[in-house]
Amino acid sequence: MRVVFMGTPDFAVGALEAILKAGHQVAAVVTQPDKPKGRGKEIQMTPVKACAMAHGIPVFQPVKVKEKEAVETLRGYNADIFVVAAFGQLLSEEILSMPEYGCVNIHASLLPKYRGAGPIQWAIINGEEKTGVTIMQMDKGLDTGDMLLKEEVVIDRKETGDSLHDKLAAVGAGLIVEALAKLERGELAPEKQNEEETCYAKRLQKSMGRIDWQQSAGKLDCLIRGLISWPGAYTVLRGKNLKIWEAEAVERPGGAPEDPAVCPDSAAVLPGTVVAVTREAFYVKTGEGLLKMLAVQPEGKKRMPVKEFLLGYQVKAGEQLQ
Repeated sequence: MRVVFMGTPDFAVGALEAILKAGHQVAAVVTQPDKPKGRGKEIQMTPVKACAMAHGIPVFQPVKVKEKEAVETLRGYNADIFVVAAFGQLLSEEILSMPEYGCVNIHASLLPKYRGAGPIQWAIINGEEKTGVTIMQMDKGLDTGDMLLKEEVVIDRKETGDSLHDKLAAVGAGLIVEALAKLERGELAPEKQNEEETCYAKRLQKSMGRIDWQQSAGKLDCLIRGLISWPGAYTVLRGKNLKIWEAEAVERPGGAPEDPAVCPDSAAVLPGTVVAVTREAFYVKTGEGLLKMLAVQPEGKKRMPVKEFLLGYQVKAGEQLQ
């Protein structure tokens, strides 16, 4: 098939590579404009653009894909289908109806659950046991189109936003190749989404990372894993931010090579209080249960195991995190 591929971040790169490997002709890649990144604010191309250039594929980077000039550029590619994967802009009805096979989207959830911009992270934050990828026939709504193919992925107990991202990207790459072949042979039967089962995965905000110690340890564990590596979960220790990279929900201090130093009134202390410290970890009281801290990053420092962190910061039982 003659394909126009529309995508921007790393999540979409594997799908583009898979489409090319399957022998489809990619007439053009449409991606977001290059943007400044990092402390130096150097202009960087998107991961999908870098992939396209490596394969010698023409790249189109409209600021607004719905504008008349951009629409005419898309029309000029004479594509059989538009494949969309985390492109970052909504398509107009004119664009959606342009190719013979319309526009299909690689969405990182089992629709109709987790429509929207953050399906990978919200599946972990909400403690889901499984998620997956849906190939969807796009319509004018936000992730509301008919479902064409699905594949489930189990969420591991220690899954993070990053690790799940990579799993789903790989699944999506394989699934879109299967979908293109079946579409061309007329073997796919579109399935309507059940509106009663839907929920919205809103875009992540930096403010979401501030830990509310009134929440249960289990919920905070999910939050920490879901927000890796952006925006990251954090608390405040001695007036400075402390990013939490790894933690574990537990009922009591234990599993350490020596007896922990325990806060004398640990049963009565407020959530956010350090109730026990060992050489390997420290334990914080939450609204329900304890959070065992395993890897952290002090403000202005690198990520480190808590064992290393405790050598320099000497956290004590009874100390309060904000």
